[in-house]
Amino acid sequence: MALSPATWDAFARLAERNNGVFGGCWCMWFQTFYADKRLAEEDNRTQKRRLVDEGRAHAALVMEDGEAVAWCEYGTPEELPNIYHRKQYEAELDVLPDYRLTCIFVDRRHRHRGLSAVAVRGALRLIAEAGGGVVEAYPHDTGGARQAVLYNGTRRLFEAAGFEYIRPKGAKNCVMRTVVAGARAMP
Repeated sequence: MALSPATWDAFARLAERNNGVFGGCWCMWFQTFYADKRLAEEDNRTQKRRLVDEGRAHAALVMEDGEAVAWCEYGTPEELPNIYHRKQYEAELDVLPDYRLTCIFVDRRHRHRGLSAVAVRGALRLIAEAGGGVVEAYPHDTGGARQAVLYNGTRRLFEAAGFEYIRPKGAKNCVMRTVVAGARAMP
């Protein structure tokens, strides 16, 4: 299900159950450059709500029994400009994607059930419905080693979703890419 004004309350309850996500971020980190950030949780919540209302914040919500239990944030490079290792990324840029997947989050009560993959597939479906295009993700490339925080998912997660490894980005992340065809209109 798409994040929208109609699904805001479900998204907000998920964030609130989880300390505003990553210590009050409300999934705003990638939407603003550091100089423009408001580091207070309530400011992030307010700013996220405004962007959702304006149609400038996108995510696929995973719903279970009417409750949001996971999400995958996506958007255009203009909507999500603040990626980690941006200077390196831009210096090595070969293709500017149409969309980025920047953050995946699963409610702590629902982890280890494959919901990250469900959220990624949901984001790709919503991108297809919006016309498709080149989609990039910047997952952690841990060589299979476990890490406590994986806000971008893992290389293996994205390989399973059909993404191709492009290059490293920073010490422990990489650039992965896929092309999503636009969904065909139903007759």
